[in-house]
This record gives sequence, structure tokens and C-alpha cells, in this order.
Amino acid sequence: MNVAADRIRRVDALRGFAVCGIMLVNAWQQRVRHGPTSLDWVMGNLFQSRFYPMFAFLFGLSFALFLRSARLRTRRPRVVMLRRLAVLAALGAGHMLIDPGEVLLPYALLGVVVLLPASLLPRAAVLLVGCGVLVASVLDPHPYVLITALFLLGLAAAPEGEARRGAGRLGGADGLGSGPLLGAACGTAALLAAGLTWWWNHAPPGGGVYQAAALCGAAAYATAFLLVARRTAVFEALGRMTLTNYVTGTTVIVLAMPLLEADRTGAAVVVLAVVTVAVQAVFCRWWLARHRYGPLEWVWRTLTWWGTSRGIWWGTAATGQTVIRDPRSAVPDSRRPRPGDQPLDRA
Repeated sequence: MNVAADRIRRVDALRGFAVCGIMLVNAWQQRVRHGPTSLDWVMGNLFQSRFYPMFAFLFGLSFALFLRSARLRTRRPRVVMLRRLAVLAALGAGHMLIDPGEVLLPYALLGVVVLLPASLLPRAAVLLVGCGVLVASVLDPHPYVLITALFLLGLAAAPEGEARRGAGRLGGADGLGSGPLLGAACGTAALLAAGLTWWWNHAPPGGGVYQAAALCGAAAYATAFLLVARRTAVFEALGRMTLTNYVTGTTVIVLAMPLLEADRTGAAVVVLAVVTVAVQAVFCRWWLARHRYGPLEWVWRTLTWWGTSRGIWWGTAATGQTVIRDPRSAVPDSRRPRPGDQPLDRA
């Protein structure tokens, strides 16, 4: 299998997996508490804060991949990236009218303040700074400290170019790790997450124990998914339309608030999340059989390349991407991309 093609499938699938978890957690956070339930314990200890770290890491990784792709099309790739972040900020500002707690606008601003300057630094320096901020994030409960660290680590993990990637690298061809490394990381992260979560529940300390437990849990879930997931078509489709799925998911939660407020058991949270993700998965498969990009992904991409591209209509024209998509991907595609064409530049 083409290494680059396998890379984009794993990135898409992991992003889709994160979107599913974020939908569940967001729905639970909007539920009005009538008293503690078993669902609250499960969500607080096993799901809350376990999925957005994956999303943040992949945002940084995709940032680097987009810059690499943009260099093949323009002499000013960071100007294009700045426009891309500006479009994301505008979308986030509009989305904030529906969901005041949305993350698109903060992600765009952090991209400008953190990722653009960091992209000028050597990879080793980005990794060092990312590790330093990661240590600080364990002590600081504010989630955007951790998000900043994961942005930087994702930026540092992205492969530099086709010629320097290889399937035999310990880190894997896509910066997500290879089998032996994933297995060791998964086992270590799972043990740490279990121990830290137990510590938090039995003798709640300060010093960032909950943050560390959540981060280890996120690492365990992500590495386990990459190890055991073999048929990832559903997650891959969800990941290719992340922006569309995130916005529609929060919209559904807002519309379903009366149901979430009336429910005292928490069952409505699970039902709402499962049904929404199932409908999104079906829609994504249907849509991607006819178009290369999701609706909001197409808007984002078109405005990003406005005036610099030969024109894009629902992803069927020139796209300026960098590798061939795997033709054996289970996700349907209306046209096989040409060389230099892959959907890798999504948040």
C-alpha cells in the first residue's frame, strides 16, 4: 500500500473517532444535573477531556501538512495559511451565535499566535517548546494551555516530505506511530490513566492529577484505536468532514436542549449522541460518493484559495494537494484524485 495514502487514511480515521467522542461529551456537558448518576461518573472519569486532545494534536499535524502542500502552489504559503485561519475564525464567530462554547474561533486565533510563528522554527525546537508547555499544562487547569502544547507537538510530529518518510520509521510514516511504538505507548498510557484516575477519585489532590489522567486517557484511546481499528471507513468518512460534523453536532445539541433538560437519567445524552453520529456517518458516506469535500470543508477551502487557484467546484477541480489517495480506501469517492491530490488540510 502507498505509504502516503495509508497516512491520510489513519489521520482521517483518528479525527473521525475524536469527533464521535466530542459529540458525546458535548451533549453530556449540556445536560442539566438533577443529581449525580452513574452516567456522570462514567463520563467524568472515562470520557470528559479524553477526546479534544486528539483533535488538538491532529490540528497541529494538519497545519504542517497544509503548509507543505501550499508550498507546491504558491511562493507565500503562510499568507495562504493566514487566510485559511481567518476563514476558520469567521466560521467560528458565526458558530458562536449557536454555541458560545465553540472552539473554532479560539483554534484559529491560536493557529495565528502559536502555530504560524512556530512553523518558522526547527522541528527540534518546536518539539522542545511543545514538551515544556505540556508540562505546564498539567499544572494549569486551563484547557487552552494543553491545546497549545498539543498544537506544537502535532506540528513537530508531521513528516517533513515524501522523500524523508518511510514505513519502517519508529514513529510511522504519518507521525502517528508504528505498531511496536503504539503498543508500548498504549499500555503505558492506559496504566497511567487508570492509576491517576483512581488517585483522583479516592484522594483528590491538587497539582494537575486530573489533567494528567485525562491526557493519558486520550493517549490510550488514540493509540488503542490505531492498533485495533482495521475497518475504518465510517471513521474515515466522519474525519474527512470534521468541520461539517462539528457544526451540525453542536446545532443538534442546542435544538435538543429541552430533551436534555427534562431527562433525569442521562439516557437522552447517549441516545442523542449515537443517533446524531449514525446519521452523520450515513450522510458523510453518501456525500463523499458524490463530492470530494464536505459542504463546509468546500467553503473553507474555496475561500482559502480564492484568487490563487484555478477554481474549485465541490472539490472536482484543481486542489493543490500532495499525494495520491489510496484507491482501496473503503470511503467512496466520485473521482479518483490525480497525482498531487489528497484531502489532508482540514482541522
